[in-house]
Amino acid sequence: MRDEKKCILIISAIYPPEPVVSAKLSADLYQALKVDGKLVKVLHPKPTRPNGFKIDGYLSPNEDEVTTNSYTCPQSSLYGRFKESFSFGLECAKYISEQHQKIACIYVNAWPLVSQYHIVKAANKYRIPVAMHVQDIYPESLTNKLPSFLGSLLKALLLPMDRYILRNSTKVIAISEKMKAHLVETRGIDVEKASVVINWQDEAEFLEYQMSAGAVPVEHDKFTFMYMGNIGPVAGVDLLIDAFETAQLREAMLVIAGSGSMKEALKEKAKNNPNIEFWDVPNGKVPEIQSKADVMMLPIKKGAASSSIPSKLPAYMFSAKPIIGSMDVDSDTAIAIKNANCGAIVEPENKMALAQTMKELSEKDRKILNEMGSRGQQYALEHFSKNSNLKNLKQVIYELF
Repeated sequence: MRDEKKCILIISAIYPPEPVVSAKLSADLYQALKVDGKLVKVLHPKPTRPNGFKIDGYLSPNEDEVTTNSYTCPQSSLYGRFKESFSFGLECAKYISEQHQKIACIYVNAWPLVSQYHIVKAANKYRIPVAMHVQDIYPESLTNKLPSFLGSLLKALLLPMDRYILRNSTKVIAISEKMKAHLVETRGIDVEKASVVINWQDEAEFLEYQMSAGAVPVEHDKFTFMYMGNIGPVAGVDLLIDAFETAQLREAMLVIAGSGSMKEALKEKAKNNPNIEFWDVPNGKVPEIQSKADVMMLPIKKGAASSSIPSKLPAYMFSAKPIIGSMDVDSDTAIAIKNANCGAIVEPENKMALAQTMKELSEKDRKILNEMGSRGQQYALEHFSKNSNLKNLKQVIYELF
């Protein structure tokens, strides 16, 4: 039985005011544990994500938050991200060493792999149980993007570290069934210690907006395709621009909403097309901005969707919008869209197929599009809601002691 004088420590690589899903997950967990009357501390670096996002009015953390003095690297840089992970891990290990007598258990949503290694090693030293939340599979997510020889070499060097991390974690939290199965098979962990908790979006934000007076559909002249999310090198937004221009839909527009390291380069790429617009997304405005779309776009590079569901999918579905996905057709994300019957799937990185699908949906009757969106919303309420998945995450935490 846990000593009630000890705290549950949440270690989160990102945290509000950063408008990133993992930040919201950790904040939701913190709030839920506090409501249950638990002592909770949150350890996180200073806010920097996503790259280019303007964080205004950041205040000192409350008494339950500790901001590490670790190095941060919001830019897409292999060396910079390694240094960031290493620095954050050392700061977290130092905190655990200094505060171990006050810590009952640790929930970890940290940068792979180095920070996770330092955290687990420090926790094991003081016999503190750990729940490791795996958001992406490393080193595979990195090595699969490299040339075959280099990728194989790097995987051979880094995979033992991930095996150590997961085998020495008390609980392992995967974000999809395929991810869980892959980790159990390749990391040699007991299937009983692995759980699936799907990354959620707060459905209340979307439903409340849709019920408000401000949710009256906006009349617009042009059919609007929209991508909303991080505009980074692995997002595949460049494919959307190419497909949209190939489709030559003169009565349509493509909106790319969000921020990220590739935003300026893509703006330059699309500068001669007046029907492609880039929008900022102020914090809390996701439901409002997505309401202006006719169809949401979800590109995922080949192989990247094989074992996880991106947080954009629940958000798109909660907005009751049809979805065009460009991704591996056997991925969890593609299967969810098919099961929901709320859109269309094309093979990843296929510009011509994506352009044709955009053309086909733009010609569909508005009633059909609305029905597709409604089916997606209902599916999301059943599978991706905050209400059910936050309960599942809390249960994993409570099983630590």
